[in-house]
Amino acid sequence: LAQRRGSVQLVTMFYSSCPYACPLIIDTGKGIDHALSAGERAKLRVLLLSLDPKRDTPAKLSALAGKRKIDTARWTLGTSDEGGVRQTAAALGIRYRQLANGEFNHSSVMILLDADGRILARTEKIGPQPDPEFIAAVRKALRG
Repeated sequence: LAQRRGSVQLVTMFYSSCPYACPLIIDTGKGIDHALSAGERAKLRVLLLSLDPKRDTPAKLSALAGKRKIDTARWTLGTSDEGGVRQTAAALGIRYRQLANGEFNHSSVMILLDADGRILARTEKIGPQPDPEFIAAVRKALRG
């Protein structure tokens, strides 16, 4: 997160093989993007961090970005080692645990960070119709 300072950003955690909540998390980010003007979108960065570093290789994340038509000029699908995942999740207040079958239970949340990496807002309203209060917070942060 420290490497990404300087831009307002949306951050969330997901894993690419998730069949349920994680596709909705991506749709949430896209819904937020679509609610913004072109000028606002140009200032916003989106970071989706994997909870599953063993399976979510850079190649797998790149394939997901292509499949989901994610704008990789502004969106980053990233991974870390397990320690980095734990540390980032703790810093963002995202709870998760891996199940015996390899899947994850996790918080489904979008987090808005200011250009210094401070949490400004969060929403647990997940899906293609964005949370109006969260959109207002994003717009305010982008006005800076």
